[in-house]
Amino acid sequence: MDYEQLVTAIDAASQALLGRAAKAVNQALVLRNWLIGAHLFEFEQSGQDRARYGQELLPNLATDLKRRGLKGLGISMLKNCRQFYRLYPQIRQSLSGEFAAIPAKPEIGQSAIGQFDPGLQALPPEHLLRLSWTHFIELICIDDPLKRAFYEVESLQGNWSIRQLQRQIGSLLYERTGLSSDKETVIRRAGSQDSPASIAALMRDPYVLEFAGLAEQPSYSEADLEAALLDHLQAFLLELGTGFCFEARQKRITTGNEHDYIDLVFYHRFLRCHVLLDLKIRPFNHGDAGQMNFYLNYFKRKMMTPDDNPPVGIILCSDKDQTKVEFATAGLDNQLFVSRYLVALPSAEELSKFIERDREATETGLR
Repeated sequence: MDYEQLVTAIDAASQALLGRAAKAVNQALVLRNWLIGAHLFEFEQSGQDRARYGQELLPNLATDLKRRGLKGLGISMLKNCRQFYRLYPQIRQSLSGEFAAIPAKPEIGQSAIGQFDPGLQALPPEHLLRLSWTHFIELICIDDPLKRAFYEVESLQGNWSIRQLQRQIGSLLYERTGLSSDKETVIRRAGSQDSPASIAALMRDPYVLEFAGLAEQPSYSEADLEAALLDHLQAFLLELGTGFCFEARQKRITTGNEHDYIDLVFYHRFLRCHVLLDLKIRPFNHGDAGQMNFYLNYFKRKMMTPDDNPPVGIILCSDKDQTKVEFATAGLDNQLFVSRYLVALPSAEELSKFIERDREATETGLR
């Protein structure tokens, strides 16, 4: 061995073992958070003095844990741990032989995916523990158990980073896969993509857009899905029978030498105002509010007649962080609303079979 080989050998050993250490730390964090959720759930169900704390349990617990020097266990984190425990009961298997103090198994039933489809197996804990806690933070926010199982399996299959997982959730990969006949092509294409970056009566949260009867294509891209969503949204609003009159799609507005396009423009004949709708195939971003505010100001200046009321803006996105929405819209004079939309897929059974097939392939590859 010469000197360069010595340096290379030491570097390789260091990288390999540091990587192993990082994985061990991550697994410990995931298991710790599951245990926190288990203890918290048990106390809320059968703690001797639980009635004394009531809704103040989490604030008091967060404060007392901080006093003991335990960082990062605020109210939101404790809620995440509790939800994590409820959604992933199978992780108990990884701890039962090591921790005698695990609370007795409560009656929370089988895994969520098993409740949805008894024939669809939940991933075993040894595979789940390959995911980081930040992955689980994203996964436990998904209400639909089949959708959550899809992203669990594909995260492991594609070895997705947290940014890749966020990107795929935000681009509605699950929905696009469900709408496509060639599901493997959609998944393969997704793996190769880089991350980018009263009026109240009109509002719905979430909007549910049905896709029954939508033409099946070999693979749905984000552009395909956006066009299909706009088609359904346009028809949906016109069929409400509440005064929506269609004016334009991809309405162009020009300032200086630059053009911008508003996805859908309606006029509401009862409220006597324009309704501008912008669709995002991703979660809400604070810049979306500024963009819509620009559109609204343009319409107030250029498009309103003396008899019109000020225009209303609706931003429809695949998900929203309420706090981010509040900060982004604070101080704006215009009427601007942010809502979620949900895509109702034509066949959950087909997606269930696809997920099960990928789960088996994932488990085989991880053995």
